[in-house]
Amino acid sequence: MARILTVYADGGSRGNPGAAAFGAVIMEGNHLIQELSEAIGTSTNNVAEYSGLVAALRAVHLIDPAAEVEVRMDSKLVVEQMSGRWQIKDAKMRKLALEARDAHAPELVRYQWIAREENSHADRLVNKALDFEAAGAIEPIRRNYLMERLLSNEVPTTLYLVRHGETPLTPFKKFSGSGPLDPELTEEGHRQAALVAKEVEKLQPDLMIASPLRRTRQTAEHITKTTHLQPTFDPTWIEIDFGVWDGLTIYEVEEKYPREYREWLASASYAPPEGESFEFALARARQGMESAVAEHPGKRVVVVTHNGIIKTAIAAAMSTQAELIFNVDVTPCSITTISIWPSDGLMAVRSVNERGHLR
Repeated sequence: MARILTVYADGGSRGNPGAAAFGAVIMEGNHLIQELSEAIGTSTNNVAEYSGLVAALRAVHLIDPAAEVEVRMDSKLVVEQMSGRWQIKDAKMRKLALEARDAHAPELVRYQWIAREENSHADRLVNKALDFEAAGAIEPIRRNYLMERLLSNEVPTTLYLVRHGETPLTPFKKFSGSGPLDPELTEEGHRQAALVAKEVEKLQPDLMIASPLRRTRQTAEHITKTTHLQPTFDPTWIEIDFGVWDGLTIYEVEEKYPREYREWLASASYAPPEGESFEFALARARQGMESAVAEHPGKRVVVVTHNGIIKTAIAAAMSTQAELIFNVDVTPCSITTISIWPSDGLMAVRSVNERGHLR
């Protein structure tokens, strides 16, 4: 399921032309994702408004290149021009409009005009940037929201993401997705699962969620023995679908599907034939995490899941692109810990691929 973001953008000029700035807000549901503001020197209201749109769409693309976006602005001119209903006669604005279309896939963006009072957050950022510019200061853009959460009394929902144990496909580096193979744990996989179950017991989880595939069910059975928790099986946490590659080794895929394999190595948005992309899986992992915090605020939740989903969950928690997964390794029966604050959904990665209990 595609991520849906809302952008509020505005721009203003004191003098028109005069000292100008833009402000923009990126929201996901009721959660604030990012604020943007910048003084742009001497310019017009229209140019400032377009500049805010461009900056916001570029930021959206960095957050999630596949996100669907609704842009809400109180500028009738920008909304109508970007919707294709009005011509853009000014050369400078034509250039900015092209930059906006290049910033994020146009087919993923729709525009809505709103009344000025509905755009007060972005308008406030515009005036703040102009005030700082007038005072000769540049306001830093805030990035760190975690510090105040760590100092607060709010208890986050903590997810302990456990990858299942070894299967017959694991040692041979075969693709093992959500397809019909559905392998069981090996003897070594059961040994790993027993060890991680002892470690999970120390974490004192309140509940357990698991992917319904056989290898995660069997791993969850070991955790039930130590924690006495019965798993809730949730298909949101199922492994990535590798389509026709399921069960093949990397070398077999490279030989049989050379072009497709190169595409897959190059982009997290590419899906194997009849499979799903890492970007799609990232959206699914985010949905699973958001559901967990909404349903179990402040609880400790062990989630028995899969390699690809854990890696995409890390990328989602870090608000980065899915390509992050190319630099993350998650081994069988390791533990990755992510905290999520219920008040606004802020996520923090606490640990990745803990495996000391397996040594």
